[in-house]
Amino acid sequence: MEKIGSKELIEYLSILHNDAKCALIYNNDYELLVSIILSAQAKDEVVNSVTPILFSKYRNIEELSNAEKDDVEQIIHQVGLSNAKAKNIINAMKKLRELGYDKIPNDYDVLINLDGVGRKTVNVFLSEYYNENTLGIDTHILRISKRLNLIEEKSDALKAELILRDYFKDYSLKRVHHLLIAFGRLECNAKKPLCGTCKIKEKCKMGSI
Repeated sequence: MEKIGSKELIEYLSILHNDAKCALIYNNDYELLVSIILSAQAKDEVVNSVTPILFSKYRNIEELSNAEKDDVEQIIHQVGLSNAKAKNIINAMKKLRELGYDKIPNDYDVLINLDGVGRKTVNVFLSEYYNENTLGIDTHILRISKRLNLIEEKSDALKAELILRDYFKDYSLKRVHHLLIAFGRLECNAKKPLCGTCKIKEKCKMGSI
């Protein structure tokens, strides 16, 4: 099966989702990072339903760092894993204050050492807020990349990131991220991909089944 070229793939995804963008609702760097942490294993719509309450009560890094975990947990309980996430976002803000930050820095090494923050979270944040050319790898991107033979089935997120950064080297990785996620949610989903109407199915494992 012939592997699809990056130009053909981006052009097709752009036709489908030219207006693709971050689904999390935020107003500043603080709100974005906290929202991304909360979005782990949770739908963006659910995160967006609780963050207005959270951010109206805890408006910045300092206020959230001084929050009571039980109160935060009660506010965010709908997102799942609320005990761990409440602890993580409070501790992350405490660490930033200890380091002297009143804004979320454009610094991978600082961010990766915050509670509740992994490589994907850092890459998504830096790409979305600071327009750094980083690529956050989520389950949608992994699934699509494996179906299109862009990466091997056994590839983990780090290996996928390195391969895809090179594959999409001629494009904004921020745009690539949003296009792939939109495609993964709406067309190339995990359980019932819409192969019948897909224009690139001949270059996909699913289309050949």
